[in-house]
Amino acid sequence: MFRLLQGDVGSGKTIVALISCLNVINSGYQVAFMAPTEILAYQHYKLAQNLIKDKIKIGFLTSKTEHSQRKKIIKDLENNNLNILFGTHSVFQEKINYKKLGFIVIDEQHKFGVKQRKKLSDKGGKNCDVLVMSATPIPRTMIMTVFGDMDVTIIKQKPKNRKPVKTYSKVDTKLNEIIDFTKNQIKKGNQIFWVCPLIEESKKVDHQSAIQKYKDLQKTFKDKVGLLHGSLDKDDKDKILNKFLDKKIDILVSTTVIEVGIDFPNANVIIIENSNKFGLSQLHQLRGRVGRGNKESFCILMFKKNLSKNARKRINILKENNDGFKISEEDMKLRGYGDLLGFKQSGVQSFRLADPVLNEDLFLLAEKEVKKIERDNIDLDKFKSLLKLYDRADILNDLV
Repeated sequence: MFRLLQGDVGSGKTIVALISCLNVINSGYQVAFMAPTEILAYQHYKLAQNLIKDKIKIGFLTSKTEHSQRKKIIKDLENNNLNILFGTHSVFQEKINYKKLGFIVIDEQHKFGVKQRKKLSDKGGKNCDVLVMSATPIPRTMIMTVFGDMDVTIIKQKPKNRKPVKTYSKVDTKLNEIIDFTKNQIKKGNQIFWVCPLIEESKKVDHQSAIQKYKDLQKTFKDKVGLLHGSLDKDDKDKILNKFLDKKIDILVSTTVIEVGIDFPNANVIIIENSNKFGLSQLHQLRGRVGRGNKESFCILMFKKNLSKNARKRINILKENNDGFKISEEDMKLRGYGDLLGFKQSGVQSFRLADPVLNEDLFLLAEKEVKKIERDNIDLDKFKSLLKLYDRADILNDLV
């Protein structure tokens, strides 16, 4: 099995994956469950502990795992004394060997490169099943679903009472309007994420930095503002996140470190500075940090004047769509499909007969026919004339 499980943030992808893990373990095989960040991997690990800790043996591995614990995990994996290993990139390192790896789950698959995903799948061999999960699949993954090289399951329903996030765009010269909106939301008891593309100011690019924005907002909101970025150590990060969770601060200024693995139901507003500098998938993931409760939620995309045509398209696509799969399709049209047989995850490729986006119905029909040929063991000699026609596709295209 090679399958994409697509569903928006909070749709239940992790629970579906864990149920699949149990079925694999009951058949006598091991599972590797990989996530892009330590925060998210640990979140999955704790969920599994709470749900199924008495039934299976669970391990957690990252680059920060102590040497003695790492040695024990390696030994347990080799002796098949560990059922599921949760972790980051560490789960596919050279010294990590599985006795009987039968199932691999890769969360937020768009955060990993093709080579990284292949290193992990190689640990299980040809018969190892792979499930990749994402709210916003990369273009290469999208086109693989069209070609039939990857099956796809879509979770369309969202949790009960969840409202779609209202998305607006504002030029950064209207900052005062956004500040007034923020004040009104805080009066209502709501909390705000304020995302910046950089930690510190740079002489090379004119982007808003998180540290400077934190200082600016403190002038208005005093000690009700917190700062979070990737350079902080784990203890400092946890302190800031706990203060936000306990509602001791109203605004959390952050970099994209909050993109995955952060769940605060009381936060209903996210403001994204220099939004034109982010990709569509990243913007949708950031927007997914809010709208997790039953409150009306908002995403404000800030940008500078003189947007490029492509940047304006991306912002408009996000304003018009809350569906991650639809956003990924539009992203594929903008960025290209990538290299199916290589490692490039985006970029336009040329096709001899049909375009996977413009002629999607033909590809779906072809996929059904191929499956029928395989199922009924039909003699391929019957299709020699069609194969000859394919060889002359360039001439046919010129005639059309």
